[in-house]
Amino acid sequence: MQLDEIMTLSPVIAVVTIRDAAHAEPLTRALVAGGIRAVEITLRTPAALDSIRAAAKVEGAVVGSGTCLTAADLKASADAGAVFAVSPGATTPLLQAGLKSAIPLLPGIATASELMAGLEQGYTRFKLFPAEAAGGAALLKGLSGPLPQAKFCPTGGVNIENAARYLALPNVQCVGGSWLAPDELMDAGDWGRVQELARTAVAKLGR
Repeated sequence: MQLDEIMTLSPVIAVVTIRDAAHAEPLTRALVAGGIRAVEITLRTPAALDSIRAAAKVEGAVVGSGTCLTAADLKASADAGAVFAVSPGATTPLLQAGLKSAIPLLPGIATASELMAGLEQGYTRFKLFPAEAAGGAALLKGLSGPLPQAKFCPTGGVNIENAARYLALPNVQCVGGSWLAPDELMDAGDWGRVQELARTAVAKLGR
């Protein structure tokens, strides 16, 4: 799948950090049932790759990896069944590896200079991270004038209350949200509540 297709599946890409791979399948089923098909599983725990393998089997789910930092992370993600990868930053080696990767990379940027460097490498789709700390919707609005070819998924400090401000911008295709699957709901196995949060996000933020 291409990034444009992934980033427009729903208004939010669920960003999840899974510590127990047994949670991956029911969590993903709950998100999909609530209308959130794109799921970014961060590579922050030993369970991450097994979680990607399990989540990728869920019908209707489009599963990617997050916190992808190296070419090795890209390969491991693809081998586990991820169909996209997301990074918090954009080093030159990672950008170059992403161009050769079997799955598309959504690199992270926080400044105009980082964005220009990514554009020079051939990228046009980016993650703004950490979105709120970097300047939020005001920064993206400012970037849209000189660099209109860039489209974004802002992540970091984005929640159900402020997401609409981002989604109203012409250069934002979706937002990344960790509020859909907080640790306490995963620890409790409260998949019904996860589904409810996903459904609420789609109803409130859908466009």
